[in-house]
Amino acid sequence: MRALLMLLAIVAMAAIPVAAVAAQAAPAAKQGVAKPAKPAKAPASTAVVNINTATQAQLESLPGVGAKAAERILEYRQKNGQFKKVEDLMNVKGIGEKSFLKLKPRLTVTDKAAPSGGTDRQA
Repeated sequence: MRALLMLLAIVAMAAIPVAAVAAQAAPAAKQGVAKPAKPAKAPASTAVVNINTATQAQLESLPGVGAKAAERILEYRQKNGQFKKVEDLMNVKGIGEKSFLKLKPRLTVTDKAAPSGGTDRQA
């Protein structure tokens, strides 16, 4: 019995330094030292985009519009002609009402001959 108690005491004494080292390492992990930082998102541009004249890059600058959606917008415009109103964008596959409502403040439709920077924005 005495030998068992001595063995437990030795094991407990050996475990204390290991627990202390683990306790010191734990706060460093909680502070994000071990985790890579997330890259910061680039601020979204607030420029108004004319969906009748926009390039693929300009369309991709819109929030939630990626390369595939931009391609579908360009294809739709090529097949069906100019958009008559910004709401017509919802006819493009993948642009639903929810997506459109996010985009609407950033959209305009004007004739191709209209000068850029015009104020005839339709909402």
